[in-house]
Amino acid sequence: MDTIDQQLILALQEDCKTSMTNLGKRIALSQPAVTERVKKLEEKGLITGYKAIVNRKKVNKPVSAFLLFQARHCDEFVGYSKTIEDVLEIHRISGQYNFLVKVIATTLEALESTINDLGRFGDSTTLVVLSTPMENRPIIPFIPTE
Repeated sequence: MDTIDQQLILALQEDCKTSMTNLGKRIALSQPAVTERVKKLEEKGLITGYKAIVNRKKVNKPVSAFLLFQARHCDEFVGYSKTIEDVLEIHRISGQYNFLVKVIATTLEALESTINDLGRFGDSTTLVVLSTPMENRPIIPFIPTE
């Protein structure tokens, strides 16, 4: 990966719907060169997909929380969590708890229901999000120096 690849990755994170022509103009490359580089980044697995970022408040899911979860049966917990549409992320972590779970909900009552539902797999501590001053920050690729 070089600085051009880095610029491409950053630009695509900011606007993945931009055309290859506009992307080329932005980083001073021809459209075919940009297309080829993006294709190689995808083939190498550096870019794994493109998606829309949805405003959860506009789709009536204004409540968000993180659960520090101590699951008794990890695989069962993960499998079940994947069936709950309001569970957005599950991270395996070290320490007293073994999972960090990101949950959204329509109301605090709905959040409580989800927490109670997951409770069959273990114990949790809930951290309700009051505000999100930074979200969906682009990842800046690290380019090692020789």
